[in-house]
Amino acid sequence: MNDYLQKLEQLTQENRRLKQENKRLEERLNAALDGTGLCLWEQHVPTGKLTIFNMEWGQMLGFSPQELEATVDIWKSKLHPDDYPQVVAALDDHLAGKTSSYQVVHRMLHKNGSHSWVSDRGRVVEFDAQGQPLRMMGTHIDITQEKRYELELAKLASSDPLTGVLNRAKLEQEFNQLNLTQPQQAAAVIFIDLDDFKAVNDQFGHRAGDALLIKVAHWLASMAPPNTLVARMGGDEFVLLSVNVSRAAIEQFVDALLIRGQQPVTLENGVAHIGFSVGVCEFITPYVGFNALYTLADQAMYQIKKNGKHGVTFVHAN
Repeated sequence: MNDYLQKLEQLTQENRRLKQENKRLEERLNAALDGTGLCLWEQHVPTGKLTIFNMEWGQMLGFSPQELEATVDIWKSKLHPDDYPQVVAALDDHLAGKTSSYQVVHRMLHKNGSHSWVSDRGRVVEFDAQGQPLRMMGTHIDITQEKRYELELAKLASSDPLTGVLNRAKLEQEFNQLNLTQPQQAAAVIFIDLDDFKAVNDQFGHRAGDALLIKVAHWLASMAPPNTLVARMGGDEFVLLSVNVSRAAIEQFVDALLIRGQQPVTLENGVAHIGFSVGVCEFITPYVGFNALYTLADQAMYQIKKNGKHGVTFVHAN
């Protein structure tokens, strides 16, 4: 009996020692991961219960531990709706054995209404007797700052730094994509040149000229027909790419723009008077190349310049 009690005491002490050691290991893990944005998780697949090892569930999304239960269903409810199908499909494919691991970059909804970018990855680490997934382990990494930096770089590479509209390279890229994805669509390249812009720079200075270009870019973006991209080619030249837009809609837009151009523009140090010379080249997708359409629209615009400025000419690309 004494031997039994002695053995029981030894086992109890060993169990206590192992628990203390495990606690110390968890503390070291938490210290190592603290501030990294990395969350370690384990999913009990049959129940959908999640165990979060180093931070409380929902912390990176602005929720307190009491606000969110750690389950797969709750996690799914916080997925960005645009990313939900892709993320759930990736998880289901892995659980069905179609992929060797689960890995996806996606957005999650923050409590304050914003969204955070995360990189999720994991794999099944244990199966039940019937070969069905039992446990899955993985990581959940907050990459919001990295992703925002990446998106900002992409924006800088594709937009005009002064006005914020697209640059020529991005407009050509969109044109090529249009040719691939939307065949047999009525489309148009609209070339817009400001009249008397040099006089604005000469009279009020380049700062005022820049302010005027920003105003014009805003007008174009807000007035353009639906399915229209606005780009600045440089200087005082803008080009719009419209797809699936009727001649009537384009005429209505140009008429409104010409009326706007007849009105004096108040700048910081004076009032400017400008106009718009517009050339519209209509075409049907797909078309052989952007440069050919650009040239035709430019030539149409130049006809307006030669004939007194502030008007529009339509041409059609064969």
